[in-house]
Amino acid sequence: MSRDYTGLYGFVQQENLNAYLQALDINLALRQIVCLLRPDKEIVLTGEHMEIKTLTAFRNYIMAFDIGVEFEEDLGPVDGRKCQTTVCWDGDRLVCTQIGEKKGRGWTHWLEGDLLYLEMRAEGVVAKQVFRRKK
Repeated sequence: MSRDYTGLYGFVQQENLNAYLQALDINLALRQIVCLLRPDKEIVLTGEHMEIKTLTAFRNYIMAFDIGVEFEEDLGPVDGRKCQTTVCWDGDRLVCTQIGEKKGRGWTHWLEGDLLYLEMRAEGVVAKQVFRRKK
């Protein structure tokens, strides 16, 4: 059973982001910048189509996809790679699998009250971010 994730979420906290970015081979200068950012997330779910915007003062990233349909994701703005990505529901959680150069890459989003949780995984490293619904 899916939940409606549609909304705008503001950054609350994060943990282990530097190690996660290092696992993606992001250079030190860019890791330091990214770890200072406090992104907003804007999510729109229309039927089985979802768009997730990660919005920062430095760079925005927009991911648009259909739930359960594999697509080629261009992660150029993130780490310069492309991968085959599938996002599916696991109960009321969104689970993303990204198949490419990095092993075990993907993420999971879930809601608890007005908090949106994001767990990011790559090469056995896990980072977490938490956002609060603004509207």
